[in-house]
Amino acid sequence: MKLFPVVMAGGSGTRFWPLSRKARPKQFLALVGETPLLAATVARLPPLAKLDRTFVVCGPAHAAAARRILPDLPKDNLLVEPCARNTAPCVGLAALHVARLDKKGVLAMLPADHHVARPAAFREALAAAAEVAQGGAIVTLGVKPSRPETGYGYLKVGARLDGPPGEGREKPRGKAKPAPAKPAADGGAVARRVAKFVEKPDRATAQRYLADGGYLWNSGIFVFRADVILDEIRRTLPDLGEQLERIDRAIGTPRAARALAEAFPRCPAISIDYGVMEKSDRIAVVPGDFGWSDVGSFDALREVRAQDARGNVVEGEAMIFDGKDNVVLGLPGRPLAVIGVDDLIVVDAGDAVLVCRRDRAQDVRKAVDELKRRGREEMT
Repeated sequence: MKLFPVVMAGGSGTRFWPLSRKARPKQFLALVGETPLLAATVARLPPLAKLDRTFVVCGPAHAAAARRILPDLPKDNLLVEPCARNTAPCVGLAALHVARLDKKGVLAMLPADHHVARPAAFREALAAAAEVAQGGAIVTLGVKPSRPETGYGYLKVGARLDGPPGEGREKPRGKAKPAPAKPAADGGAVARRVAKFVEKPDRATAQRYLADGGYLWNSGIFVFRADVILDEIRRTLPDLGEQLERIDRAIGTPRAARALAEAFPRCPAISIDYGVMEKSDRIAVVPGDFGWSDVGSFDALREVRAQDARGNVVEGEAMIFDGKDNVVLGLPGRPLAVIGVDDLIVVDAGDAVLVCRRDRAQDVRKAVDELKRRGREEMT
């Protein structure tokens, strides 16, 4: 089996303003550790997958930055989307290129801006998902919840797949409540059917999901064969399938760049989740427990970065007195003092400052919207 990781490096990262800007969005920042999130995503793949089989997809504004961060990535493995059209066209474009190398090659679609605390356990879960996908299933990695999280989507675990998944369809199993799924990192993956995807819940619902044991966080990591996902796109998103066929006919010819520039903007702007996953009967899940976070806001940094004795995350020349559970990100050589406050996010980017309560971290994008309304695009 050949595994082809595809790292999705688009996205604007507006919830990390003022650090994240259009020219240098979240995935290009070193928010966890010393390396940018994109570089960390690629670095955790070997030895499961080598760099020559790894693809990165991004927009034209970020292609040069991706090259700087990943100088050893083969030239043809950087796929540049002419414009942002959400994840379904991104997946389709990557699948076309992988299919040219191996029609039954297995793609692993990986967001560039996630954090994994236990890379070996992640690779174990990813390898298990790839084995299931090789039989024709569309597989997602589900993450065992550790708390009643309201910022993630969930999936409800169905019955166990009965033997090889074939075309990803499960044999009838009745309506008995499934036992809690066994994470891959805990001694072996158990592939199961996805009964349903559910949106981000309120806290009471999230607590119920945690107690139930039959729900997993939806990591947004999907694994499937190139031919399988292209067939599903043609079936569920025929308009997208039509544009992908135009692109495919030109790949490897002098018309390739023009065909991509003309067809890609005509692709429907829809996520792979809504466009394919929620309409397909091939969906399976491999549970994992590998210290995953989508690093979705400044507040999430408290999960993935070191804290002081009072639960504060501090960076740069920042100082905190008589405060707890804060995230304070300063700059080297620029003192920043926070005194007598709790549960705040304070970020100094040099040319802009953010101050907000931790429980309002998801609202940071409102500042970006307001700057655009004021005609301050250069600050976004």
